[in-house]
Amino acid sequence: MKKVGIMGGTFDPPHLGHLLIANDVQHCLSLDEVWFMPNHIPPHKQSDSITSTEHRLEMIEAAIGDRPSFMLQTIELEREGPSYTYDTILLLKENHPTIDFHFIIGADMVEYLPKWHKIEELVKLVKFVGVKRPGYSIETAFPVIEVETPQFEVSSTLIRQRVKDGRPSHYLVPEQVRRLIEEKKLYE
Repeated sequence: MKKVGIMGGTFDPPHLGHLLIANDVQHCLSLDEVWFMPNHIPPHKQSDSITSTEHRLEMIEAAIGDRPSFMLQTIELEREGPSYTYDTILLLKENHPTIDFHFIIGADMVEYLPKWHKIEELVKLVKFVGVKRPGYSIETAFPVIEVETPQFEVSSTLIRQRVKDGRPSHYLVPEQVRRLIEEKKLYE
């Protein structure tokens, strides 16, 4: 059975921390692929402070373009209404019945698992992979595979603020993403 990791998020922008986590989880769990699955941002929430879906997709493609085992998965962007992980995983399993899915989350989300929509059913459909983060416990009543990755304190929020403040984003995002941010004047 093919083993695929899923990383969800806004990826606004995708940064080296995302790639580091994907790479380490793929290696530690011998995953065949890691799918980057951007969240849907409803049109009524689109504003100057939220990057368009088109630009986010372009940045993800630029970030993962040199890794054949990293893929873009747009299933959440193709659906309307609230996007629950449970519904997304059901669709993915229906479309890819021979894939063993591993949903990669940070320790902050591990603590939040009891509040996830249909969590009891969800843990039967997908394996959760918890990536340790300082200040958060990875302990939970739910089955979670723990993976250690180096701590790289970077966030999309930090990068957006740095760009807005006229500070460089070198060494925080892949060079191709940095060039896109500059060319498209994103986050200024």
